[in-house]
Amino acid sequence: MEDMNRKQFLAAAAALPLTGAAVKLSSLNKFASELTNTSKMPVLFLGHGSPMNAIEENEFVQGFRKISHQIEKPKAILVISAHWETRGTYVTAMENPQTIHDFGGFPQALFDVQYPAPGSPELAQLTKEIISKTDVHLDDKWGLDHGSWSVIKHLYPNADIPVIQMSIDYTQPASYHYALAKELASLRDKGVLIVGSGNNVHNLRKVSWQHLNTIGFAFDWAKQADETMKKYIREGNHQPLIDYHLQGHEFQLAIPTPEHYLPMIYALALQEKNEEIGIFNDQPVAGALAMTSFKIG
Repeated sequence: MEDMNRKQFLAAAAALPLTGAAVKLSSLNKFASELTNTSKMPVLFLGHGSPMNAIEENEFVQGFRKISHQIEKPKAILVISAHWETRGTYVTAMENPQTIHDFGGFPQALFDVQYPAPGSPELAQLTKEIISKTDVHLDDKWGLDHGSWSVIKHLYPNADIPVIQMSIDYTQPASYHYALAKELASLRDKGVLIVGSGNNVHNLRKVSWQHLNTIGFAFDWAKQADETMKKYIREGNHQPLIDYHLQGHEFQLAIPTPEHYLPMIYALALQEKNEEIGIFNDQPVAGALAMTSFKIG
């Protein structure tokens, strides 16, 4: 199977032009040879919360740092961020992705943050090739939004690991994203850390601003939704989470729009049978947000 996959990849690479925005054949061959089999990388879902977590010191960023110490250093990182929604599916394919400050009303110190991790046109092309469910488009304009850099910078502060992002097709249901995510599984055996970045409970319209910095405060509906989700996660019972829109009023309040929830679906889809899952950063914030995060494998 390994030889078959390699042949298929190199055949696809050989069909690419060597000029313009296309990935050069020589670099694709080099990348393919470097992605030898490794021990299976874990998968992360990170509750990213406020962009201020990028520059604050709190228990959540400590949790991000701690989890990185439990993981073999990856060869590359693929992030599914809540903050990149598109019609269709895209992956960033530039050599040097920009640090996107996609927010407003925060201190200048946050806008000053740069995370100059390299990109990987080769990993973008490989990701495109292994997905059959849809046509994946290579993007050269986006970069790394705060759903990526605000958390990855705590895991790998030296910005020395290539990072690409995959967008969320907002036209598709959770079942579609769950099936699509499964096609990424082979990357785990190639040293690629796959990260979903969002929040399982995320309702900014219901946030209690007077409790904005109160860790542990949750409205009853938010607490109930979070606890029910974690129950299903621990049981490995993914179907109710895929069918979140059928789970009642608490889930409707917790997931008023799906973009912050779907990165969790991507992570769960990659859980293999009997693979352990560990929950961390298990705290609500401001009544209507949950920082619930987990590591698979």
